[in-house]
Amino acid sequence: MVGSPSLPRVLYLTHRVPYPPDKGDRIRTYHLLRQMAARGRVWLGCLADEAVPPETLAALNGLCERVAVVPVGARTRWLRAGLSLATGASLSEGLFRSHQLARTLSAWAAETVFAAAVASSSALVPYLRLPALRHVPAVVDLIDVDSEKWLDFAAASRPPKRWLYRLESARVRKVEKALAGRVRAASVVSRAEAQVYDSFTHAGAATVATNGVDLDYFAPAGCEQQQACAFVGALDYLPNEDAAVWFARDVWPEVHARFPHAEFRIIGRKPSPAVRALAHLPGVKLVGQVPDVRPFVASSSVVVVPLRLARGVQNKVLEAMAMAKAVVAAPPALAALGTEPGVHLLSAASREDWVRGVSELFTDAARRQELGAAARKYVEQHHHWERCLLPLADAIFAQP
Repeated sequence: MVGSPSLPRVLYLTHRVPYPPDKGDRIRTYHLLRQMAARGRVWLGCLADEAVPPETLAALNGLCERVAVVPVGARTRWLRAGLSLATGASLSEGLFRSHQLARTLSAWAAETVFAAAVASSSALVPYLRLPALRHVPAVVDLIDVDSEKWLDFAAASRPPKRWLYRLESARVRKVEKALAGRVRAASVVSRAEAQVYDSFTHAGAATVATNGVDLDYFAPAGCEQQQACAFVGALDYLPNEDAAVWFARDVWPEVHARFPHAEFRIIGRKPSPAVRALAHLPGVKLVGQVPDVRPFVASSSVVVVPLRLARGVQNKVLEAMAMAKAVVAAPPALAALGTEPGVHLLSAASREDWVRGVSELFTDAARRQELGAAARKYVEQHHHWERCLLPLADAIFAQP
């Protein structure tokens, strides 16, 4: 898409292809890309670890002035990650390092003047240090404070993974800390994440731009509900794997004993071996990857988010709330939201809390409806994408 020649040119670097907006960070990068395209001419450079279909490229070319999708092979990227760690940098920086992308960015910078360069995570910061981009005003959308995430992973793991996660945390924090005062903005998804970032930089170092939800796409369906709990997430990601396994093995047996015909539905792509093993448990249904999660969520009477490891705003919570579902979530999944437990959803910390909350909602349709209506109203008021990302977009297009 070619915008008006008077609009500023902006370089956007994403660690994954920002389309389709069907998971985690890809949802945020897509909506930020749309806002950037409405205010400027976007040159998009992104990495891809899987085949990119023509329709994806067509959608991106419809939003951007230029698009470069650079493949990264699974084997070589882990070799680069190891070399990165051995030379004092983080694994994350090595995983997303590409000489081809660096050459493309340098060539682009030689033929145009960028008003800003935006990176979608701290792992892409090395690209902003390229000689051709060093003097371009930079914005880094940290989203979450990843160094704190690696500390969370370390606390939940055993050696040698624990040691590796702690080392990764220290290396990533070094990058995050160096951004403060050197970039136009370092943005995070919530006030809670901003407090973490400010704690090791300085007060006000982080710009808060929270996540929204597509209120038209994730709308109340009004279909018949079955006695089922739904959990949605990428099932090869440690926090989601941990949540599914813990709920299925520690909570679900008691719920299923009370409600023998109920189902626990696990929905998402790439289930790990630990998640696949759950399919043998009574009442557990491993749905896996589906083209559209909405019918499975809509037909379930309860959406559960038993995340014990969680940072930032959980899209799965916002999407369920937008569909006016009764949600039960662990406190870490709610830390970045302003929801009021008992009003917009239920919060459950212990096994007993979970059994009590799910049982209550299974047997009380009026309570489910009450929570669902309040949840939908909450996201309508607080999680419209354009308003949520405005502080970040304003920083990108700030006048020098």
